[in-house]
Amino acid sequence: MDRQELAQQIYEASHLIGTFRLRSGQTSDEYFDKYQFESQPGLLKEIARTMIELIPQGTEVLAGLEMGGIPIATALSLETKIPTAFVRKKAKKYGTCLFAEGANTKGKQVCVIEDVVTTGGQILLSTQDLRSVGAKIDHVLCVIYRGQGKPTPLIEAGLNLKALFTMEELKEAKA
Repeated sequence: MDRQELAQQIYEASHLIGTFRLRSGQTSDEYFDKYQFESQPGLLKEIARTMIELIPQGTEVLAGLEMGGIPIATALSLETKIPTAFVRKKAKKYGTCLFAEGANTKGKQVCVIEDVVTTGGQILLSTQDLRSVGAKIDHVLCVIYRGQGKPTPLIEAGLNLKALFTMEELKEAKA
């Protein structure tokens, strides 16, 4: 599947019109429902195959953020054999009481994986948590960047965001 066809399929599977409140607090009249493209095995596999080229050299762990980043990180892990950590928004209060499960991130070069990014607020919080336990993080990958311009808060935190598609690219690709 070429990039144009993948963009069309993501758009068709996930683009919604209405009134939506985003995690950032912003309101939008359109929304990309990531669960619609993440729940289709064939489409998720194509997304992972295409995202492989975005993974920085030297990445030792893929850190999928709760909830939407986890399926993408898992699919990327299956394709690349890079171990995965599953990052919660808050540490659970039972069992291991960890906020990151799976692969150990301490002292490792970690690439954060997210689904859709507008301002990167959750990325900043999760990166801070991961760095506090010794993870080395410079890169974030996402399927869709729907923000405007450069993601300044991420840049200021020393993070380089690479998106498979921008929202504009997906809208241009619609059939």
